Amino acid sequence: MTLHTHADGVPRCAWCAATPTYMAYHDHEWGFPVAEDRRLFEKLCLESFQCGLSWRTILEKRENFRAAFDNFDHEKIARYDEHDVQRLLANPGIVRHRGKIEAIINNARRMSELLEREGSLAAWLWRFEPPRTSSPQMLTETEASRTLSKELRKRGWKFVGPTTIHAFMQAMGLVNDHAEGCALRAKAEAARARFVVPR
Repeated sequence: MTLHTHADGVPRCAWCAATPTYMAYHDHEWGFPVAEDRRLFEKLCLESFQCGLSWRTILEKRENFRAAFDNFDHEKIARYDEHDVQRLLANPGIVRHRGKIEAIINNARRMSELLEREGSLAAWLWRFEPPRTSSPQMLTETEASRTLSKELRKRGWKFVGPTTIHAFMQAMGLVNDHAEGCALRAKAEAARARFVVPR
């Protein structure tokens, strides 16, 4: 992965240079470990919406998605019906794709089932953390993302292919794929070292 040095003189992963929103996301969220179930569920939903699109498109609409989907409260989303699907399809602030909207509703119901069995989405997801490496992999999918994708699909989740799941794992800190030389790589790694994996 290439680097970009912004006006502030800080070298960063080149992909974040497009907009200030992208840079803030890169500096404060991407690659830092997350243990909160709601944030993990939200990210799974947003990564599902990203399928076939750029993350920039989704990130710029993230607040609209949060408003439209009850701040990604899975219990509320699990109760959505056709009226809610139509409401969401009419919302110009989000990606209006029936299949993805219905997948999020389905996944909220699957989330409830997973919590009944496992107690915590975070504890379950972090079981799939791959062995830590000293350098970024920057692949579109990995053995770990294929395994997690397979397990989610086995449990009935939708729009959770291995590429989508790898992007999720990068973003939520299950892997550290900040480029070598990126100023945030060491910070993300330090956060991962301090992180207590949920059980």
